[in-house]
Amino acid sequence: MLPPSGGGVGSPPAVGPTRGLPPQAQSIAPAYAPSPAMPMPPLISGPAAMPVPALGGASSQQVSLALVARFGHDAPTQITNGLVWRVFPARPDVTGTFRAIKEDKAASPVMTLAPGDYVVHVSFGLVSAAKAVHLKEATREVFELPAGGVRLEGRVGDVKIPASEITFDIFKGSQFEPGYKTPVAQGVLTGDVVVVPEGNYHIVSNYGDTNAVVRSDIRVQAGKLTDVTVSHRAALITLKLVSERGGDPIANTNWSVITPGGDVIKESTGVFPRLVLAEGDYRAIARNEGRTYERDFKVVAGVDGEVEVLAR
Repeated sequence: MLPPSGGGVGSPPAVGPTRGLPPQAQSIAPAYAPSPAMPMPPLISGPAAMPVPALGGASSQQVSLALVARFGHDAPTQITNGLVWRVFPARPDVTGTFRAIKEDKAASPVMTLAPGDYVVHVSFGLVSAAKAVHLKEATREVFELPAGGVRLEGRVGDVKIPASEITFDIFKGSQFEPGYKTPVAQGVLTGDVVVVPEGNYHIVSNYGDTNAVVRSDIRVQAGKLTDVTVSHRAALITLKLVSERGGDPIANTNWSVITPGGDVIKESTGVFPRLVLAEGDYRAIARNEGRTYERDFKVVAGVDGEVEVLAR
């Protein structure tokens, strides 16, 4: 489990409601800004002494291997869940394949194996480690996984954005570093915890499917849960083509929303399409039965509303 660390900001087993990091909240609005430490929930237990148990009743040809993972030399707290352990033979089989001979999802498993050479692999979210182990007697191995967690949500002002309307992508390094980056986690939902190696990351927050996008840099610390609140300056807009103000919307209308410079932000078809737009100036273009109607409008952050285009 990871403990939380403090503030607000404006895929594989990595994404999910994982626990075990102490919260270290950060706030992006829209750039990284630290905020006061949050109270840390009791998510992590300290490293408990782990004697290697004797194998009563086991064959004399078997020895025990006890396994433990912690957050690192500087964060020695034991990881208490979310681990996947696999043991492989030191050499591949006749087909050249390394096949796991043991697998366990316990926090601190004890495995019984014949004496010999093995490779032990452990994964925790997007973090993993492997170690060669020579077994000739009961052995205890400690793995260090310098991992931290990220938990995300979006807001407009003081209002939380519904989870169904926002997703997040996480990239390694700063947004200001050159070069193309592949996301380490994509389509992350509000409240999910993504476990990643300690380090710098940047978040791309997508509110809706148009231009309400915020990029923010964060720092993830080993053994800490970083709570990130991304602040969007956007609003939910409903478009209507009407014959008179306050009238019923006209069906079979094709819509385009463009910027003052002519860039197309969104195209859709419908009676009253709803879309999220970043704060700014726009023009709505409605096409119906061979005729085109237009209207300029302004989006103010946090002010949802309707934009009526008159069919005149």
